[in-house]
Amino acid sequence: MRPVGWILLGAAPFLAAAIADPGLEQALHAPTRSPANMARDAVRHPAQELAFFGLRPDATVVEIWPGGGYWTEILAPYLFGRGTYYAAVPEKTFDNPKSAYRQKLESNPGFYRKVKLTVLDDGKYDIAPAGSADFVLTFRNLHNWMEGGNADQVLAAFYRALKPGGVLGMEDHRGDPNKPQDPKAESGYVRQDVAIAMAKKAGFVFDGASEIDANPRDTKDYKEGVWTLPPTFALGAKDHAKYAAIGEADNFVLKFHKPK
Repeated sequence: MRPVGWILLGAAPFLAAAIADPGLEQALHAPTRSPANMARDAVRHPAQELAFFGLRPDATVVEIWPGGGYWTEILAPYLFGRGTYYAAVPEKTFDNPKSAYRQKLESNPGFYRKVKLTVLDDGKYDIAPAGSADFVLTFRNLHNWMEGGNADQVLAAFYRALKPGGVLGMEDHRGDPNKPQDPKAESGYVRQDVAIAMAKKAGFVFDGASEIDANPRDTKDYKEGVWTLPPTFALGAKDHAKYAAIGEADNFVLKFHKPK
């Protein structure tokens, strides 16, 4: 028996709904999307994941630490007409106009000129006006804040930014439930139950989990942690074919909401 509140995304009606949003379908094929990022769609399932979170084109969305901009390439054009898109970046990215992410935004102002940059860093948590966001989305970042020792403060910032009823969508590398959780998550893996407990501690209500990014081939026991696997390949050419065959990590996708 599956736990109450868990959601499976394999059903055809859900998948049909996930790709029925013409705005999202258009954003997935935006001309500014890089071929490398588009090639990862097959394992990252962006349409289904955003549909699971309930994203709408008129929403106010805060994406946390967008990194190289995989999700920015989708969210910015999707929200351009009716929504609002905040990108909360580390201070070094915010302060450096020559950073790769800032350069990305400036390279295509037609798509990215409405992106609102804010800062999320140790001691700086004003990611959006309090109570303004419909969605806070974070992809593969929780382990970083665990390592930095400020995960509780970060989750509190998410809670402040969201409207009552607003959604927190969280994705990260799923740790082995049969092993103790390293408090610093130095391997990059976070047990799903630990992530849920942390969000609940911050005041969030757990709505469900998706298996859309599950990968049972991931043994989660690599010397270089999750970065052994693609797309990083931390070991370089060593056993490259082996890790390529495993594919990207086993990832949980969790949905929470701020109580009304």
